[in-house]
Amino acid sequence: MQTIKQQFQLGSILLTALVVGCSPKFTEETKDGFNLVHNEDGKTLGYSPTSKVSLLTVDQYAFKDLNQNGTLDPYEDWRLSTIERAADLASKMTVEQIAGLMLYSAHQSIPGGGNSFFGPVTYGGKPYAESGAEASDLSDAQKKFLQEDNLRHVLITSVETPGISAQWNNNAQALVEGIGMGIPVNTSSDPRHGSDSYAEFNAGAGGKISMWPSTLGVAASFDPAIMKQFGDVASQEYRALGIATALSPQIDLATEPRWSRFDGTMGEDPQLAADMARAYVDGFQSTDGNGWGNQSVNAMVKHWPGGGPEEGGRDAHFGYGSYAAYPGNNLKDHLIPFTEGAFKLNGPTKMATAVMPYYTISTDIDTKNEENVGNSYNKYLITDLLRGEYGYDGVICTDWGITSDAPNVYEFRGKPWGVENLSVAERHYKIIEAGCDQFGGNNDMGPVIEAYQMGVAEHGEEYMRERFETSAVRLLRNIFNTGLFENPYLDVAETEETVGKAEFMAAGYNAQLKSIVMLKNQAKSLPMEAKKKVYVPQRYVASTTNWFGIQTPERTEYPFNMDMVEKYYEVVENPEDADFALVGITNPDGGVGYDVADTEKGGNGYVPISLQYGTYTATTARETSLAGGSPFEDFTNRSYKDKTTTASNISDMALVTETKHKMGDKPVVVVVKVSKPMVFAEIESSADAILVQMGVQDQAILDIISGKTEPSALLPFQMPNSMLTVESQFEDVPRDMEPYTDSAGNSYDFAYGLNWSGVIDDERTQKYK
Repeated sequence: MQTIKQQFQLGSILLTALVVGCSPKFTEETKDGFNLVHNEDGKTLGYSPTSKVSLLTVDQYAFKDLNQNGTLDPYEDWRLSTIERAADLASKMTVEQIAGLMLYSAHQSIPGGGNSFFGPVTYGGKPYAESGAEASDLSDAQKKFLQEDNLRHVLITSVETPGISAQWNNNAQALVEGIGMGIPVNTSSDPRHGSDSYAEFNAGAGGKISMWPSTLGVAASFDPAIMKQFGDVASQEYRALGIATALSPQIDLATEPRWSRFDGTMGEDPQLAADMARAYVDGFQSTDGNGWGNQSVNAMVKHWPGGGPEEGGRDAHFGYGSYAAYPGNNLKDHLIPFTEGAFKLNGPTKMATAVMPYYTISTDIDTKNEENVGNSYNKYLITDLLRGEYGYDGVICTDWGITSDAPNVYEFRGKPWGVENLSVAERHYKIIEAGCDQFGGNNDMGPVIEAYQMGVAEHGEEYMRERFETSAVRLLRNIFNTGLFENPYLDVAETEETVGKAEFMAAGYNAQLKSIVMLKNQAKSLPMEAKKKVYVPQRYVASTTNWFGIQTPERTEYPFNMDMVEKYYEVVENPEDADFALVGITNPDGGVGYDVADTEKGGNGYVPISLQYGTYTATTARETSLAGGSPFEDFTNRSYKDKTTTASNISDMALVTETKHKMGDKPVVVVVKVSKPMVFAEIESSADAILVQMGVQDQAILDIISGKTEPSALLPFQMPNSMLTVESQFEDVPRDMEPYTDSAGNSYDFAYGLNWSGVIDDERTQKYK
């Protein structure tokens, strides 16, 4: 029998256990502009005190009451699986809310200054400079599309600073948190890790985002581990900026050497591109290699089914480049970076969560419906091939602006290739019926609602509701996977510490060093001993006009940061005083393949794209183009046979040859920034050493030249022998050109490169060459 004292002690113990057992299993802290809630062995929640969202306590844990109904709904329960939560939320959303979820905004800069192409941006009805708004404030247009159009996917471009980007994110999240179902903003970005050639490595560490070569440059390392490291680093910086979706990687197989987007690819070899694509997506999507987490970024791979085989190299941002051509009947190679790379990850996220089709009409590829329409409109390519044959159930988002009208084939406006005769709403409906989930560059839900009503009229309400929910689930999964429903807020100070921190800068700089390819090293001209005397000729840059019609005036300038050059060598003005010359040029700029002036002379407008500096006449081009038939043209033959063009930077060729003449027997080192293949026959004999780079800091080039680092990169594409082989190659077939052979007998073929010992032959060349 227990004594009264023993009974009292036992009761105290039970009471204490009861009190402890009922106490909350979470704590809350106040941050700058938001609160953080830490659940024991659970998810960390973030919410804004300014929104109407409150906390629910269930089983002693905290949950956000996002729809403010006082009940824990399955989609609010972070203990459930992503698919359970996404399905529950989709079933609760109105058609208007789903329509907004299917939008992806036009380009947004922070702050929004506006320009002649994208139109004015206002804050409180005034231009930013006159408004008194903070740089991190939301513009009038942003408030509208978030509140009225239910848009939740925002594409950002430039940001003033990382801290401003983080604060803008917090402002946007606080706004949408108290609206409707409390769905957070999923911010995205095009690639933003390019290198500033003039920046010094040490000076660049901290504040600015880390600098890496282009994806083509990383591919030149032939090392997927470097690409994965880029993804690991970039995803951390993206999330610190508030970015949870990358509109990348561009995994188009670069089989057409004249294409203007060649430098955004991973080269022309299917296996190398697949390995690089897999590494990129694994790096972006998996937090610390463990799957989805708060450093994960959704990867939207582009462009299905491959944007590389553009006829004649003309790009599909314009009607004159609307057709992809397959003279080699070789679609299969273009699918490999997707099906064997991005869709077969080594990491636990398994496959890229989003896909973007390209603008092109993949000519005669639709063997089922025989439709020649833009890829996002093509049900065979989207539903039968991508979703059916390859089992892809992620988000499919159109490229930007494809539902807008186009005025002609040469202006940078809408891109409704193959469906120019349809209305804007009809285009939206055709895209939905094709199997896509989202509309890139559309801030207005009106046409999506119209498309829904068209579907109701054709199929009935139940069919269209189910179709919309299917897309909603896919879109919501990507927001749930990245943890935005739990905590979309950022600590501004942590953002400023993370973006561009020293270790990230060092990783990017190392990748730059491993991306520089040495093509020629006659008489072992390199490495060049430091403190030697160098002559650096200035380069003439012709006036140019970009896609948006903005002109850059002509200029003459040094091609390198001369302060940086002087840290390695003594710069002299007279070639006679120099030990060697350092010449900086870019690959030939041979045009875009269309010239309005040609139409004014009675021609069809189509002209050659040249990969050589000197004047080129296309005597061996096709008599009849493989594709054509725009409603803006009264002909179908887009041939440019026998027409002539000259590279706008022909002066680069003269710069090399004239420098060699001035230097005599002394070495001339030529550094070429390449964005696509080029014909080296015009300049190779005048160069003693040739380095090609694909977007690096000048310091990295000088580290190679001076011998501080040995070159190790390889060409991820062929350099053609002449324009004759360019004209005879097939747009859809990789590695089918005759490569250039230099005076040393070396062939500038795929996987070729030199180090100090000579031609590189290692496990990389054995695997891929």
